Amino acid sequence: MSSLKILVIPGSLRAGSLNARLAATAAYELAQAGAEVTRISLADFPLPIYDGDLQVKSGVPKNAVNLKRMIGVHHGVLIVTPEYNSSVPPLVKNTIDWVSRVQDAHETRGQVFRERAFAIAAASESRLGGTRSLAALRLILTACHATVIPNQLALSFASQAYDDMDRLKHPADVESLGALVQQLIDVSQRMM
Repeated sequence: MSSLKILVIPGSLRAGSLNARLAATAAYELAQAGAEVTRISLADFPLPIYDGDLQVKSGVPKNAVNLKRMIGVHHGVLIVTPEYNSSVPPLVKNTIDWVSRVQDAHETRGQVFRERAFAIAAASESRLGGTRSLAALRLILTACHATVIPNQLALSFASQAYDDMDRLKHPADVESLGALVQQLIDVSQRMM
């Protein structure tokens, strides 16, 4: 059997992003659990704001095709999203909108979402830890017919959540991340 491949996507481009930090922590834990992990930046896949007329005129942008293919060579995906105004940021929504439009000749539209497991996490300075963005992201991915695992992580007071070794320091956060990692691996392996 080929090794399990997991793609980690931070949904923030901001320097010092709490969500990029959580994505790095999750990527480390996934690798420790035996997965082959790829962590990307959406800055490497810039996309225009989704516009159906633009798609008709120019087709799906090459970066959307490249990102869809990147997702396609992995068995599972973890998206770590910030929360903007109680929802997902435009970067995350726009990326999903474009990727959902990519259809290679040998597949149905959106097949990349249906054939792998997705996990979601968020980090925030608030007490809620981005739970509203996770609810919105789960709805968006479910509408794309993705298998979104039940476990998720909403990291509250995220700038204070790490120790001097840059590891999560609160037992409940460690346990939540561990449960998410294990469930993503288990579901991804079943879908291989």
